[in-house]
Amino acid sequence: MKDKILASMKRLCIISGHYGSGKTSLAANLAILLAQHGRQVTVVDMDLVNPYFRSADYSQTFSEYGVRLITPPFANSNLDIPALPPNLTEVIRDESRYLLIDVGGDDAGAVSLGQLSGEIRKRDYDLCYVMNFFRYLTQTPVQTIQVLREIESACRLRVTRLIHNSNLGSDTGIDDINNVQPLAEETAKLAGLPVWFTAVPEWITNQEQIGFPVTIFQKE
Repeated sequence: MKDKILASMKRLCIISGHYGSGKTSLAANLAILLAQHGRQVTVVDMDLVNPYFRSADYSQTFSEYGVRLITPPFANSNLDIPALPPNLTEVIRDESRYLLIDVGGDDAGAVSLGQLSGEIRKRDYDLCYVMNFFRYLTQTPVQTIQVLREIESACRLRVTRLIHNSNLGSDTGIDDINNVQPLAEETAKLAGLPVWFTAVPEWITNQEQIGFPVTIFQKE
C-alpha cells in the first residue's frame, strides 16, 4: 500500500477535512513516508485560528526526518490572530520539493487557501478530503458531502480524492473501521470521487493488507 501511495502522490497535495477528522496526523504520516523514501518535503500549516492540534506540534519530529515545516505567525501560542505563513507563492512554485498543505478544519480554515487558488490551479495538484464517520456532523454520507462542498466553496478548488480515516483514537479496532467502510464507499459514489486509501492505525494486525498504516498522534 505504501508503494502505491508513493507512486500516486502528486507534488502538491492539500489535506482538508472536518475538525477532528485526523487530517493533520495524516499529513504528517504522508510527509514522513515521502522523507523516508528520499523525497524533499515541505509541510505548510494553514490552521490559522488557534486549533486544538496542528502541524506545528510535529516540528521536532519533522526536523528528525528532514521535513521542512512552514507555520503561520503565532503558531503554538495563545493568540488568535489569523495570518498566512510568508512566501507561500514561492513555496508552491518550487518544483524541487513535495508540498503538503494542512488546511484548517471546515470552510473557515479553507478560506485562507482560496487566496492561493489561482496559483494552485496552474499546477497538477490533489485536494484530498479526509472522512471520519465517528466525528460530529460527518456521521453520514450526506453530512460528509455537505462539509466537503462547504470547503470547496471556501477555498475555490475542487476536491479530487477522498481519504477514509474513521478512527476513535487509541481505542480504534479493526471492527470499527470495517463497520463504517460502506459509508465511505457510499460517500465516494455520491460525490463521484475515488477513495485514495483507508488509513489504519499501526497497532492493528496486517495493516498493509487493509490500507495505509498510520501513527495516530493525538493530545488527550
